[in-house]
Amino acid sequence: MRPLIAFLFLLLSAATQAQPYPNRPVRFVVPFPPGGNLDFVARTVQPKLAEFLGQPVVIENKGGAAGILGAEYAARQPADGYTIFLGNTGTIGLNPSTYAKLPYDPLKDFAAVGQTTSNALLAVIHPSVPANSLQEFIAYAKSNPGKLNCGVAGSGSLLHFASEMLKGQSGIDMQLVFYKGSGPLVADMLGGQVQILLDAPPVSMSYVKAGRLKAIAVTGAKRLAALPDVPTFEEAGLKGFDASGWQGVLVPAGTPAAAVATLSDALLKALAQPEVRERFAMQGLDAAPSTPEQFGAHIRAEIEKWARIAKSANIKAE
Repeated sequence: MRPLIAFLFLLLSAATQAQPYPNRPVRFVVPFPPGGNLDFVARTVQPKLAEFLGQPVVIENKGGAAGILGAEYAARQPADGYTIFLGNTGTIGLNPSTYAKLPYDPLKDFAAVGQTTSNALLAVIHPSVPANSLQEFIAYAKSNPGKLNCGVAGSGSLLHFASEMLKGQSGIDMQLVFYKGSGPLVADMLGGQVQILLDAPPVSMSYVKAGRLKAIAVTGAKRLAALPDVPTFEEAGLKGFDASGWQGVLVPAGTPAAAVATLSDALLKALAQPEVRERFAMQGLDAAPSTPEQFGAHIRAEIEKWARIAKSANIKAE
């Protein structure tokens, strides 16, 4: 009886493997706890991704250590197309420059499937600052070297890098003040202890609209639909300033090309759905579909860019 059972098991396994990919649920690893920005992106694309793949897509939140634990976990999974990973600017673009011993290599341990979204950063200043534009703020900061505080939510974060980039490209001298999160930072900003901050638009947009903070510039290639009068950094005169965030799907290196192509096709279809784009827009995110090749090139360019910033500003994670 045992040989017969073993034979039937082998037949079942062979039949399963012969079925076209995917033929079972796909795990979607998110390297942060539920409720955050990256989790929102995953849960927005999940239903449509499952629909176009024809299989359930199960989200696994593996938070901890600035996304490092989840990224390492995803990188070590079988490269069979049944584990996908939602990376972002921090886990893929910044961590290689800020952590001396990162337990994964974004370029060697992962293969790109496609970008999902991008988000701008909004620069806002306190009303007490006598400036109404980026150039006026730069001029004021230069006339008061070392006297202005720039709030930063998280050491080694995109906001940290963006603030250092602003200092470097504008030539201003201001103090970076670090906070554990955006909540305490905004409280101090409203109280006047901090004069400028760069963060995701939803963090300060309501205060800008209420007149309690002044928006002077936004990163990215276009203005925000919710704040059409606020220019981009490029329009405001700081050429080449781009510190936008991004999110995208990757798989463990070595995943079959056919599986990557199938995932890419399903992701592109999911991102083309109006309801998906509308949900993103409500949170200040833009759908940013791309091919695996385009996303891979973007990742390499981002790693190189942030490495230069980290070296020039001596940024290290704390």
